[in-house]
Amino acid sequence: MIPEPGVVPSALAEPTVRVRPGWTAAVVLANVGVFAAWLGPIQVLLAKQSESVAPDNKEFVFGLVTGVGAAVSVFANPAFGAISDRTTSRFGRRVPWVVAGAVGGAVGLGILAGAHVIVLMLLGWCLMQLFGNALLAAATAVVPDRVPVAQRGGVGGWVAISQVLGALVGTALAAAFDSYALGYAACAAFLLLSVVPYLLRSHDVQLVERPTFVLRDFLRGFWISPRRYPDFGWAWLTRFLFNVGNALGTLYLFYYLQDEVGVDDADTGVLILTAIYSVCVLTTAITFGRWSDRSERRKVFVTASGWVMAVAGVVLAFWPTWPGAILGAIILGMGFGVYLSVDFALLTQVLPNARDRAKDLGVINIANSLPQVLAPAIAAPIVKHLGGYPVLYLLASAVTVLAGVLVTRIRSVN
Repeated sequence: MIPEPGVVPSALAEPTVRVRPGWTAAVVLANVGVFAAWLGPIQVLLAKQSESVAPDNKEFVFGLVTGVGAAVSVFANPAFGAISDRTTSRFGRRVPWVVAGAVGGAVGLGILAGAHVIVLMLLGWCLMQLFGNALLAAATAVVPDRVPVAQRGGVGGWVAISQVLGALVGTALAAAFDSYALGYAACAAFLLLSVVPYLLRSHDVQLVERPTFVLRDFLRGFWISPRRYPDFGWAWLTRFLFNVGNALGTLYLFYYLQDEVGVDDADTGVLILTAIYSVCVLTTAITFGRWSDRSERRKVFVTASGWVMAVAGVVLAFWPTWPGAILGAIILGMGFGVYLSVDFALLTQVLPNARDRAKDLGVINIANSLPQVLAPAIAAPIVKHLGGYPVLYLLASAVTVLAGVLVTRIRSVN
């Protein structure tokens, strides 16, 4: 049925009914699944596989595979977001892409499990990035689709920590097996299972009217003018900088523990630090997300998180020991938890319009994935030739402080 002129289709209406905990849990689990399938490989499996494939040039191979995969995600997330915005399936706009993303991502992980050459590593990881972003674009957009603004800090806190829970689950699955092939298989199985509760509880609303497709307008839609939407532009830039800082600080954690700290079992070390970090993120994300809802303030929390994360970088730079790594994980987790929950709620409040929520969040997510392209190019020469890990972590600290300062330029959100 075509809606009457001037009537907002229910799929595009601003949500007013509070969502239930079961729905939130299902969305969080789907997000945990895709992040586990990404971060288990990034934190452990790809590093081990790179060392196996090219032991004398492991940093280059690892950076190449993660960088090319991240380049795929730069385009995949907004593209699949825009496609899901226009999907008129009877199952809703988001559900078909959650299914396709889980299945396609599992195929990519399967290719990685059997890869013994760089070309197959690239193919498998690019497929995982492509389809994982299809899933993520859909699973992220359901929050502004379904959650009222007054509830987004709390729900956003839970959804935001899915990245950290995914890192914990993915790292645990990766470290549980001596064989990286079995680690990839475990991540693939978890990815497929993680989306089932959401598929059963999604209540995704069907889009009853698809906009007329004009290729030129479709492509032009990916450009969101920072002059016309300045708050969206500042939100994009600050998220980009936060993620650059975070990527610089975490991308080479396995090698940092192995080569700088001197941990004998770097796999287990990464798992322990990820667990500590995750507990801290979980605690602060939920607490401060709800606090930001009650106070109706977002920016002050984001700014403070940038300074806290910077302290973690200083600790890792000047205290390259196992106790220093633990303290750094605690501080970084506390700061990143506040940032993840509150910044996500802030972002949903600066989206230009309801019809393009997934596409616009996909454009925002470029600020998540583009740093993964840039970070290896920045970090590898620093680690090998330009001062090593101290310089790398101090640079990460400076970038997060800058991001926290610039978030104050957003005007439409307190």
